[in-house]
Amino acid sequence: MTVTRRSFLKTSLALLASGALPPYLARAAGNKPLPGAQGRRIPVILDSDIGDDIDDTWALLMLLRSPQFDVKLVVSDFGNAIYRCRLFAKLLELTGCTHIPVGVGLDPVDEPGRQSGWIGDYRLEDYPGTVYRDGVQALIDTVMQSPDPVTLLCIGPVPNIAEALRREPAIAGNARFVGMHGSIYKGYDGAATPAAEWNVKSDATALQQVFAAPWDCTITPLDTCGLVTLTGANYQRIYRSEDPWLKALIENYRIWLPLAPFIKPGTDPGLMSTTLFDTVAVHAAYSQEFLVMEDLPLRVTDDGYTVVDSRNGRLVHCATKWQDIQAFKDRLTDTLLG
Repeated sequence: MTVTRRSFLKTSLALLASGALPPYLARAAGNKPLPGAQGRRIPVILDSDIGDDIDDTWALLMLLRSPQFDVKLVVSDFGNAIYRCRLFAKLLELTGCTHIPVGVGLDPVDEPGRQSGWIGDYRLEDYPGTVYRDGVQALIDTVMQSPDPVTLLCIGPVPNIAEALRREPAIAGNARFVGMHGSIYKGYDGAATPAAEWNVKSDATALQQVFAAPWDCTITPLDTCGLVTLTGANYQRIYRSEDPWLKALIENYRIWLPLAPFIKPGTDPGLMSTTLFDTVAVHAAYSQEFLVMEDLPLRVTDDGYTVVDSRNGRLVHCATKWQDIQAFKDRLTDTLLG
């Protein structure tokens, strides 16, 4: 089932008039234009499991260098929350972005992770900005107090978001969800068989609750984000840059690479990036350029699959194909270089 957003809204309004539209879709049918459509910066909260795969670190720097966004808060998600926040905080201080608060997500522990070697002895107490020890409540407060709708940019499993909805369902009225989640038609690296994608299967119940909320949902599944690596001239521009942001990124990459369980030992960090899944979600939070978007009725299964289900699914805006992946890679490179 493939429909455009315009036809989705037309059909939704017709069904709403007839009383046949499910309640959560009826509410979604009247969504406001995307934030930033009138030239204002998009207020955004980043919810991330940064510190596991390196792509979250790439995505954070891309987000900070994208002039379309006004980053209101970053929150660590999916366990080991203090370790993740220490990484957030050190990166934000290094980039001169200490006006951005850091929120500690659920499971506030501090165990070693794959980027601990770069974090060193940096403590949350060292961060000159604001640290919220209850990051979920900070997320709720930020959304509820915002004069403009907030984009929840979620690039990991989403137990924080499910908990925020449990505490305060009204956040759905002033936010939209943009995530790196799922596998619709293709799996990892373009495999023909869809996969139970990590961010979904790690906490399928949480994403089910997110999809059940009456807000606009956009995702980039593996069909698109699983194909993005930087190679050749674009990668060398990043790798050889003297920009302090990018030097820190490559230092992180060098430390992370030997510890990544899915990377062949001895891989040379000077040749190419690994898959940069999460950068596509950053892009999709402000633009559909370069992407083919489909509005699909999706259902999250208990074992972590995102399946098209016209009877029981909820409509989600999905980036299922690339119109021009090279143009996106060029845009990503230019953005990171500032």
